Formats: sequence, C-alpha cells, structure tokens
Amino acid sequence: MPSRESYEVNKEDKSLVQKAKRETNQEDILVAALGMRMGPQKPPATFWQPLKLFAYSQLTSLVRRATLRDSERTTRSEKVHNFKVHTFRGPHWCEHCASFMWGLMAQGVKCADCGVNVHKQCSSLVPNDCRPNLRHIRKVYSCDLTTLVNAYNTARPMVVDMCIREIESRGLKSEGLYRVSGFSDSVEEVKMAFDKDGENTDISGKVYEDINIITSALKLYLRDLPVPVISYEAYPRLIEAAKITDPEKKLEAVREALALLPPSHKETLSYLMAHLKRVTQNEKFNLMNAENLAIVFGPTLMHAPNMDAITALNDIRYQRQVVEVLIKNEDVLFRTPN
Repeated sequence: MPSRESYEVNKEDKSLVQKAKRETNQEDILVAALGMRMGPQKPPATFWQPLKLFAYSQLTSLVRRATLRDSERTTRSEKVHNFKVHTFRGPHWCEHCASFMWGLMAQGVKCADCGVNVHKQCSSLVPNDCRPNLRHIRKVYSCDLTTLVNAYNTARPMVVDMCIREIESRGLKSEGLYRVSGFSDSVEEVKMAFDKDGENTDISGKVYEDINIITSALKLYLRDLPVPVISYEAYPRLIEAAKITDPEKKLEAVREALALLPPSHKETLSYLMAHLKRVTQNEKFNLMNAENLAIVFGPTLMHAPNMDAITALNDIRYQRQVVEVLIKNEDVLFRTPN
C-alpha cells in the first residue's frame, strides 16, 4: 500500500502535468490568435510571458468596449470622453482602430473617467459613449455633473437628491432658507464626507442639526461644478429670453433654450426648480419668495465663461429673472406634454 508521502508526490506531479497541458493549450490559442507561425522547436518560457500579459490587457480592453451595448447606452446621458495623454506600460492596441500604439512614452490618450485607450489621432473619432467607472471618480464635488450621474447610474447627482430630501423633511419652514449660510467648517465637513463616502454620507439632523449647513453644502456643490447646471450653450439664449417683455414669447424662448441643456443637467434643473417652488409655497414661514431665491441661485446656476467684468455685472439681473421664471413656471417648462 503506497505511503501518504508518495500519494502526495503523485498528486502534485499530476497537477503539474495538468498545468503544463493548460499552458500549452493557451500558447496554441495565442499563436493562432496572433497569426504567428512557430517552428518545430518550442520557444522558451521567457518568450511567452510578455505575450500573455499583452493578450490579457487587450482582452480586458475588448471586453470593456463590448459592454457598451446600445440598450445600456440609452439609459445614460451622452458623455464626451475625458482624454488625457498617457504613457502605457507594455504593448497596447488602440481600442478604436485596433492598431498598435507605438512608442515608449505618450503612445496615446486614456479617458480619465472610463479608462478607454486610443491613439491621439483617433480620440476625435470616438463616439460620445463614455461610461465613467467609480474607480476613476476621485471626488464628488467639482466633478462634472454628467460624469457623476453616469458613474453612479442615477438621474441626478446624489448631493442634489440627498440634500433636497433632507431639507424638505425638516427645513421648509426655516426662516431665511437658502439666504442664511451655515457654519463654513461644517459645510466643508459635509463636502469632504460626500467626496469620501458618496451616497453613504450621513447628513441627518442627528449629525447636522442646523439645516442651513445642508442648504449651504448644496449651493457649494452647484457652484463648484466645472460646467454649471445651466450650461454655457444655453446661457446666452436664456439671457436674451429674459429681455423679452411679452410673457408668452418669453416662456417659449426659455423653453427653446432649455432644450440645449444636456439631459442630466435638465433633469437636475427640473428637480431643483420643483423643490424651490415648494420652498416658495412655505413663504409665510421661511420668508423666501421666488424673487429672493432667484437672487441666491442666479449666479450659482448660470454664468458664462471668459466674460468681462462689466458684462458679467450687467447679466446679474437677467440671471435673477431667468431663475425666477424657472421657479414660477417649472410645471409648464419642465413637464413633458401628453
């Protein structure tokens, strides 16, 4: 009867043989996939290792691109890739044209949000199908709005949803709501919590008793957006709409301008305006009407890039008028007609 030691040795030998067979099969598949022709003499192990690493990296890229099915894209807002020049370690193929990325440094560009790798010259040809990965999202505040909602697969940024729910649950009758600022250190604490914990952040009354801390955290989030909720494309159209005196024509011009907003921006703006309208319905207690709220949210929600100081000052009153119109007519402007 064989000893336990000899049994273990035989078992180990069998596993090594099986492993060798699997590796041989993998090598044969790799040779076929690359269209290589091998001679009768088997190459050394050092020949296969870099090829296996390369094949794994390319398989990962192909799988990532294959997951971008049309059915999945339709549930997300269209988003442009955030390409940055990148130096790749090891061989890489372009995920757009499938050609090799030559060079030792800066061989191509990589999307900072979803990780897709392409040639620099191919980057302008890649469709706007960026699907941000949470591994690449390092913070919530100052993150592009569409990037954030796509990464978390939500309709609106979590900060907007969570803050508004908290405010409406215990703060609608608070005097000076949104006009009174919260303690700055506590507001910064909320910001850091969202950046660290995301949707697991606790902003309940047990942690932050003063509702003004939550309103200030929401305003700070909206101010910190790299592209404001009312995007740069819609900004000039809305400013011009505010100058129209005829009420019906003004509403129509505003509606046309809102159509220029990215879907995630429009959804966020709609949700926020409905909330602010509910705030005005409690004006008897909080003393905040649509005009007062528009003064607070005008510069927060909209501003134009590269504008001189005089023009910016002149636009402040029109910004206020735009937001006031949005609050008062949110049910008309944002509701889809039946």
